[in-house]
Amino acid sequence: MLDISRYRVAPGSEVDLSSLDPDSKAGFEGGKQEGKETLPDLNAKLADLQRRLWAESSQKLLVVLQAMDTGGKDGTIRHVFKGVNPQGVIVHGFTKPNEVELARDYLWRIHPHVPPSGVVSIFNRSHYEDVLVVRVRNLIPEERWRRRYQHINDFERLLTDEGTTIVKLFLHISNEEQRNRLEARLEEPEKRWKLHESDFDDRNLWDQFQTAYEEALTRTSTENAPWYVVPANRKWYRNLVVSSILVDALERMDPRYPDPEPGLEALVVT
Repeated sequence: MLDISRYRVAPGSEVDLSSLDPDSKAGFEGGKQEGKETLPDLNAKLADLQRRLWAESSQKLLVVLQAMDTGGKDGTIRHVFKGVNPQGVIVHGFTKPNEVELARDYLWRIHPHVPPSGVVSIFNRSHYEDVLVVRVRNLIPEERWRRRYQHINDFERLLTDEGTTIVKLFLHISNEEQRNRLEARLEEPEKRWKLHESDFDDRNLWDQFQTAYEEALTRTSTENAPWYVVPANRKWYRNLVVSSILVDALERMDPRYPDPEPGLEALVVT
């Protein structure tokens, strides 16, 4: 069985990524085949719960995905959300802010994309870039980005107070695994389009990014919006952990189909 609590960052605890095994397959020591046989059942549960959430149309779920380059954000979305109702799932990718966005506070571009009632919104990268990239690349003074941890906690508290459940997932890969994935993208034409020179610049800043992630995870994993550090070297296991976390979150939300309109039982289809 998969114990997702082992991957949850307890509020107030200090994260040390070097002590967390990105190759873990805890609970599925039987290996990849066992995992691949389990995932369809989780997909079916997730799809059912998402249909109920959409029909109920009162609660909402925000899924935040963060990772180093090649960490598997796109693949996670494809595999975990296979079979869900596309009407009720919105994916938004946050790239480098444009001039309009830079002229405003850094959360201005985020708020319009939080989920409306009945919807699962997935952030492929997120507001956390503003305590990660801006820190590592020295884009703003330290006193500015340090203030942002509390801004983010307050922002997420606002969302949860207003009925949004937040699940934050850091897909944890090793330095060696990133090297292998970058090399694969270089060698395979159908993957090469994903590459940018900046990916290699960021790789040279691996240690700095790890430190930035450790502090972000430490400072912003709260009771209302917890982080999970997901072992992501093994893609099949990553998908199982993410699916299990989301199914658990939705089961706790317990969405229900609404009661039917009164009098329908007396109608006859002719």
